[in-house]
Parts: sequence; structure tokens; C-alpha cells
Amino acid sequence: MSESIRILLVEDNPADARLLSEFLAEAENFYFDLVRVARLGDALRRLGTERFDVMLLDLSLPDAQGLETVARAYKHGAPIVVLTGSDDKDLAIRALREGAQDYLVKGQIETALLERSIRYAIERHRSEEMIEQYAYYDRLANLPNRNLLNDRLQQAILAARRENQLVALLIADLDRFKEVNDALGHQFGDLLLHQIGPRLKAKLRESDTVARLGGDEFAILLPSVESAGAAIEVAGKVLKALEEPFVIGGLNIDIEASIGISVFPEHGADADTLFKRADVAMYVAKETRNGYAIYSAEHDHNSSHRVTLMGDLRRAITEDQLFLLYQPKIDLKTGRVSGVEALVRWRHPEAGVMAPDQFIPLAERTGLIRPLTVWVIDMALRQYRAWVQEGLNLSVAVNLSRRNLQSQELPEQIAGLLQDSGISAANLQLEITESSIMENPARAMEVLSRMTSMGLQFSLDDFGTGYSSLAYLKRLPVSEIKIDKSFITNMETEEQDVAIVRLIIELGHILGLKVVAEGVEDQATLDMLIALGCDMAQGYFICRPISAEEIIRRMRSQPDPLNGRKTHVQGNLYPER
Repeated sequence: MSESIRILLVEDNPADARLLSEFLAEAENFYFDLVRVARLGDALRRLGTERFDVMLLDLSLPDAQGLETVARAYKHGAPIVVLTGSDDKDLAIRALREGAQDYLVKGQIETALLERSIRYAIERHRSEEMIEQYAYYDRLANLPNRNLLNDRLQQAILAARRENQLVALLIADLDRFKEVNDALGHQFGDLLLHQIGPRLKAKLRESDTVARLGGDEFAILLPSVESAGAAIEVAGKVLKALEEPFVIGGLNIDIEASIGISVFPEHGADADTLFKRADVAMYVAKETRNGYAIYSAEHDHNSSHRVTLMGDLRRAITEDQLFLLYQPKIDLKTGRVSGVEALVRWRHPEAGVMAPDQFIPLAERTGLIRPLTVWVIDMALRQYRAWVQEGLNLSVAVNLSRRNLQSQELPEQIAGLLQDSGISAANLQLEITESSIMENPARAMEVLSRMTSMGLQFSLDDFGTGYSSLAYLKRLPVSEIKIDKSFITNMETEEQDVAIVRLIIELGHILGLKVVAEGVEDQATLDMLIALGCDMAQGYFICRPISAEEIIRRMRSQPDPLNGRKTHVQGNLYPER
């Protein structure tokens, strides 16, 4: 059965209209339902109330001439095939730029050409609608995206200025979404995102907009509110709506959200400012764990800096602004370098060189720690390969965060980096902390087990500050423990710290583990560690973090490869064991 296509013919010449109707009657593949009007104004009125699949539009009408005809018709949505008596290629191109899908010259039209042109116009129009859908809608969540939300926010601001009203923008970040992805897989995460929109829409007015900004971040536009308090009430309703578990694959999934609120005109006179300040407020809500926060200027300096820094860090990872320094650790028996710890630094284009504590916490909160960690491992492996070519054989250690230990993708990513570099897994050491494991012990242990089976070595960092116990330590696939520097710093004056350090060293040796002391700041402390039987040490007294090139220079040029100081590692100061 032939497909039925409804056509609006806008043609004031009866003879041309009759000829077109005859051509359409001869079509074999489609049935055409033809409606004819003689004026553009009549066509636009019909388009406002009826559905047409395509419009055949003459460029010379009693109430419109030339490309103005196309421009006015285009706004009403139906695909347009232009009809003209002029065989002018420049005019045809300009008509297409104004929104027409095709261009036919009267006197050259025949049935097959007309039929094909109509079909092409409809298909091109559908393609344009799909492209627009991609541009303005998030397919995964089936919600408007940031582009459409921004357009609607700008329109709401214009209307609010005219009506002397308030506009509120809420930005919500799902607090535990990444745990769902890591624990259950991205498919569950996608299904969860798909359920967010309907859940939120049920608590809002029809005139409000729920949009997905990306990742686990959503936004709500309230185009008219009576007060900031009304926006806060909506935030409370949203948080309440998210409290009820989401049922996915028979499992109950619990999530929470942090919501930031900005209000026009109090918090900004344009869309960009409202977005930035709602984002600032959202981070305040996340840090204070209050559920929501309304923008306040007192938080603006630090929060705005943080938001800007997050965008800068995302670019830094891909634009070679990051670099690595290496802090050696020495074998206390020989005084020689046994390995290095890779430490990332950021050469910020405006702030200069930034230490890790200025951006690592931000990376962990935002999820950027994952691509950042992969970058660090990749660069460390490249440097290790360069050292081997220079005749040096130093193991390289890289720190992993709590988010890394929840990532199912990390083992495969590291395996790929090792394969690309041609380096044995045994030469890469990964430093983890007790607290990072305890966030989700089952998941972390699974990830650690997979990486251990690859031959990777693990060091337990900051030992003594977390969940230290003999039973727990026995379960971890580590070959080394690092005594936290808080116990090392005051060994000269605090007998209790000395006792703790001695106990940790003995515990490590009983379990067959190497023990490293962090934060060694003077010779006296180093001597005490040697006397207690500690295996390795690192700290500013031994060597500050230095460049890869400086590592090579010092190891080749000085008897003591680091700084020329003699460590007391010989004689009776190093106990036999």
C-alpha cells in the first residue's frame, strides 16, 4: 500500500497549480493529499493548526516575494521545496541557506523529479530534526541538555525583566552515582539516569524544565518564582523525591544529591552568571552535606576559584601542563636508591607551579582523579623506560586514590599502558591507603586482586593512621608498608612515637613485608630508623622531589647518589636479622 503524504501547495497561479496536481496524480510510489492556498499568509495560518509533511512554495506570491517567502515559511516547521520560474543557481543556493530542502524550476518539472524532490525534502528535514535533537536533548536521560536549558534560561530572564519576576536555577549533582557505576556497571548507571527525569518532573510545574548537564549533573529551571524561599522549597521536594530507592534490575538503588541555587536578578543578570553561581552553591552544599545551598557572596571567592580550577585541570591533563617529579627512597642497608615515588605537579598558566594538595582533592571530588592517575602512570612508565636506556634500574611508585580503587576499568587501563611501554608489571609499584580501601572494601579488594594477578606490586601508604590491624593487614596484597610521617617527625622527642615505629617495623617483618619510613627530616631520625631495623626511608633530609634528569645526574656524579651525605648504614648500627 502506498504511503500517504500530505502536501501544502502555496501557488497563486491556477495553471501551475493544476499542472503540479496532475504530476502528483501520476505518482506510483506515494499517495499525495494535496491542499492548495494562493497566499503565504493563508499557508502560515494552516500550518499553525494542521500537520503537513511538506510545503511546495512559490517564490512569487501576492503577499510575499523572493527569499522573504522562504524565511517566513521556514519558522513554521514543515520541509520546503521551492518552486520558481527562474533557473538561477545563486538563488537556489540562497534559498537552501534560508531553510529550503530543495529547489525546482517550473517548466523543468516532471512526475519522477517532483516525487523524488518531495521524498528528499522530507528525509532531509527528518535528518535536521534528529541533528537538532542531538544538539538540544540528552538521549540517555531523555531530557533537554545544557544548550536547550541555556536557551530557555535566557528567554526566562527576558520575560522576567518585562514582568518584574524572579527566575531560579537549581544545579543538582548525584552524590553516589559513581559508586553505582563502579559496583553494578555502566548499564545500571544509564538506567538510573533515565529514571531521574520522570522522578523530578513529578515534583515540578509543567512550565519548569529539568535538564541533564552531563555525567551525574542535572539542572532545574524555574522560570517564575515568588521568592528565593520558593526555590528552596523546590530543592527540598527534589531531595525528598530522590530519597525513595530506584528499582533497577530488581535491586534497590539509593542515591543522594547536592543542590545549588541561584536566583535572577539577585545572584546574576545573565545566564552564564546564574550557571556559575548555582555551581558554586552546589559545591558548598556538597562540602557542608546540607543537601542544598543558595548562592552567597561570602562563599564566592573560594568556590568560584575551585570551579574555574576544575575546568583548568580538565584541560591541563590533555594540554601538557602537568609534569612529574620523583622522590627517591633509599635502602638503609646500602644507602643506595632503591626506587622513586612519582609526584605530579601542575604548571598552571596563571598560578604557576601548583603542589598536589592544591588540586588532587578537587580531582578526587570531581572524578578527574581517574584520567589524572592514568596520565601519571603513563608518564612514569615512559620515564622508567628512559632510565633503563640510560643504564638505571629504579622501580617507580604511583599513588592511587579511593576512586581509583573503585574503578573496574583501572586494571585493564594499566595493563594496556604496560603493554604499550614494554615494561614488566613488577617494576611498577602502586601506593594505596587503608582509608581508600575501607570506603568499599569488597570492591577495592576485587580491583586489587585483579591487579595483583597481573604482577603489580602494592605499598600500603600512611600506615598507622587508618584501620591498622594484624588481621586486616594479612588480607591485603601488599609487599611493603610505609609508616606515616606523623610518627616519624617527632621520634627524637616522643618516646611513644618511637615505640609505635618499632612495633610497626616488627609487625611488617613478621608478615614478610618491607618497611619504609616517610618524612625523614634530619640525620638523628635517620640514625634511629637504622637502629630500629627499618628497611627504607624517604624525606626531605634524604632528597626532595627532583626531576628525572636530576635523578640521572646525581646518581652518576656523586658517591652518594642523592646529596653527598653518608648515611650510617654500616657497622653495628644496622642490626642483623
